[in-house]
Amino acid sequence: MVAELSTVVGGPVGKHALVGRQRHITPLRVIFAFTVVFLALGWFGKAACIQQAPNGPGGELGLDWSGSRQYVAMCYSDVVPLYGAERLDQGAFPYKKSWEEPGSDGSTITRYMEYPVVAGLYQYVSMQVAHAWSAVPWLPQALAVALYFNVVAFGSALAWIVTIWATTMLAGRRVWDAALAACSPLVIVHVFTNFDALATAFASGGLLAWARRRPVLAGVLLGIGGATKLYPLFLLGPLLVLCIRTGNIRDWSRTTAAALSAWVLVNLPIALLFPRGWSEFFRLNSDRGADPDSLYNVARSFTGWAGFDGPLGPGEKPVILNLVTALLFVVVCLAIGWVALTAPRRPRLMQLCFLVVAGFLLTNKVWSPQYSLWLVPLAVLALPHRRILLAWMTIDALVWVPRMMYYLGVADKGLPEQYFTATVLVRDLTVVGLCVLVVRQIYRPVDDLVRRSGDDDPAGGVLDGAPDAYPSWVPAMVRPRPVEVPIADAAPPPRAPRSPATDRA
Repeated sequence: MVAELSTVVGGPVGKHALVGRQRHITPLRVIFAFTVVFLALGWFGKAACIQQAPNGPGGELGLDWSGSRQYVAMCYSDVVPLYGAERLDQGAFPYKKSWEEPGSDGSTITRYMEYPVVAGLYQYVSMQVAHAWSAVPWLPQALAVALYFNVVAFGSALAWIVTIWATTMLAGRRVWDAALAACSPLVIVHVFTNFDALATAFASGGLLAWARRRPVLAGVLLGIGGATKLYPLFLLGPLLVLCIRTGNIRDWSRTTAAALSAWVLVNLPIALLFPRGWSEFFRLNSDRGADPDSLYNVARSFTGWAGFDGPLGPGEKPVILNLVTALLFVVVCLAIGWVALTAPRRPRLMQLCFLVVAGFLLTNKVWSPQYSLWLVPLAVLALPHRRILLAWMTIDALVWVPRMMYYLGVADKGLPEQYFTATVLVRDLTVVGLCVLVVRQIYRPVDDLVRRSGDDDPAGGVLDGAPDAYPSWVPAMVRPRPVEVPIADAAPPPRAPRSPATDRA
């Protein structure tokens, strides 16, 4: 595919080309240029939702979401409504400020900032920067919410550039695989939908630190990432099983201790000062039901299924749903651990990281659309087949269209729910297909493009090129089975020495 596209600029590299001797146009800088272009496309995709109109009292400028612009223009971003919903427009400090909202049963509910600490503080700092900008009269001015969105977008863009840089460094010899992450359609649609680029930056940075054999720094970055979105902490699982297989438990212990310490140090001040506000994130995730993007809601949409808990009354928690999702994710993790320990050759770290994060998204009761960004850097390193990945990314990005039309509502010429849930199902099936291909290549390393290029595990750090060294406590049933050599390929038995008479004959 790349060879065909290169005909636009002269075709594939010839045998007389000077490869790697260009001082200025390096692969990393070209990938950065791609990244900036796609980030710009992502900003323009959201720009319609920060348009202003004289719709306020006395003709004052206000945010123009008339005619359900956020859905019709498909520019919706959580950043814009959260500015008011989280009381940032009042200059409130997250986790300290509370407000009352009406509940479904008519009662009032006390609410706080609903995001983990790093994501919440990032919103607060962005609000302060936007307010400082608006206080300088000679700077270009706009609505406070528009300035806030642009500040958040600028920080998210920097975080995504860090993600692409780390992905490029982790790609080993196949450096151009990172270009697909930079040019992913999902970047256009979702990089500014929420704050997930921050989490991908910490996760990718932590994996890069591990690859460069700095386990403590890796743990610190993963721990801070876990205080932004929880998923970076899941990456400690693949590290554990691979370290068990190679006997490097000490390095994993240092990384895990650093990750937990960083997570505690980031969360502890807020938890001590504002315990009710700090726990809001965990309360909401426990209380919420199956989101529209989950497989559980897809099943409900097509079958009328009432869910594991049945119809819930006001204030009731989906206890069984929470238990089922947790158990399913544990089962997925155990299955991945089994694959990692029993495969004939040690899997690559990025293969297992992709499987764990994909397994979490598939089994979880929430798959917010921007969560797909989590998979992008992991997928291009785990399964660098460009056409396959581009097909999945395109399908995943296009889910945004029926989603917006479903939220618009049938009464306003939107789409019925089943159009949206059908595309969600197709998206989930493509992710399952990617997982099947990754597992297949784990058991058949000859099909792995990374290992065919000459690398063992570019992101593995101490795992790269390490032989198997199972601890004695690991049972034989979870170790690789010895490879049986076919009779035709077996070495022939030694021949008996011939007598001189036989030699003469």
